[in-house]
Order: sequence, then structure tokens, then C-alpha cells
Amino acid sequence: MNNYQRNPDPVSKLIFELSKLPGIGEKTATRLTYYILKQDETYARALAESVLKAKQTIRLCDKCFTFTDQSICRICANSERDHRVVCVVERPSDVFSIEQSGAFKGVYHVLHGALSPLDGIGPEELKIRELLSRIGTQTTGPEAVRELILATNPTVEGEATALYLTRMIKPLGIRVTQLAHGLPVGGALEYTDRQTIGRAIENRMEMN
Repeated sequence: MNNYQRNPDPVSKLIFELSKLPGIGEKTATRLTYYILKQDETYARALAESVLKAKQTIRLCDKCFTFTDQSICRICANSERDHRVVCVVERPSDVFSIEQSGAFKGVYHVLHGALSPLDGIGPEELKIRELLSRIGTQTTGPEAVRELILATNPTVEGEATALYLTRMIKPLGIRVTQLAHGLPVGGALEYTDRQTIGRAIENRMEMN
């Protein structure tokens, strides 16, 4: 048990809770805590209310499974997007990263993770069944899926997921591509700059 847990005064408690956020260590959590404490009460109240409201109102899109406050997210509901091209990503944050590049005009499908047998994450733990169902129901008409872009992260787990999906989907006669190798190996989309993501989208490769 660390000092924050042994002595749960308000400041230590806030530091402890902030340090649970990904990428936030105790030093950063301490800086954030003292920044918040130096602001007026209006700021602290707005911050707390925005976090609580997001937690209470945000849900998964019924179609692509990204975070949204509607049953169908704004991207899926946009008739100007190319619904024939579906970009498969691991996390909702990856949707935001690709959108920031401005290079992609299709729609998305969020898996909510990548295959990792050592961690007990198999196909059943991801939104793969929903992806196959989505492809199967969009076989005709203006929204018939003609290309699947695999934008999983360039990690061992991400590459394994891409290979698994390729073997599942190629026999269906759908074009399967993957982001070009402009992304750093071992990196994550949410930490990649928009220009790199944009080039990777434009130079995507055919999967064999």
C-alpha cells in the first residue's frame, strides 16, 4: 500500500486517482493536482461535471462500436461518407487519430482490442462477429462493403489480428488492405502525428 492509500487526505486522494490514468505517473499526477487546486471552484466543478456527464451519456455506436452519445454515431449517420470502405481499428481513440489526418472519408469498425492469446483475448472477446455480420448484411446497394482497411496497430498483437481478419474476409471477395508501413513498429495510432497517419492511409497495401 503506497503513501496515498495510507493517508487518504483530499490532495493525496486526487493524486492517487489521477495517477491511474494511462501515461500519467505520480509526478505528472501531482502537477495536475496542484494545477487544478490553483484554479477557481468553477473550473473544478466544470471538470468534474464533464467527466461525470461523459460517463453517464456516452455509449457504443450500434453500427461501428465507437464512443458516441447517440445510438448511431455521427460518422455512421453521415450520408456523405463512403460506406463501402470500412476501416477496422482497435480502439475508439484510433478513430479520432485517423479523423485528425483528414485523409479518410469512409466509415469505421472498432474491435475494442487485438488478439492476444497470452492475455486471454480471442476472437470472441473482440467485435469480430459483429464485423462479419455487418459485411454480410451490406452485400448489395450503395452501402455494400467493397474494401476493408485493416488499421490495427503495428504490434505483434495488431499484426496477428490483421492476418486473422484477412483469412476470414478475403474468401468473401472483398478487397482487404492494410496501412502502409509508415507507422512506427511497436507504436500506437493515438500517439502518431496526423501527417504520418495520412500517408499511411493513402499508401495502404493489398493483403495477400
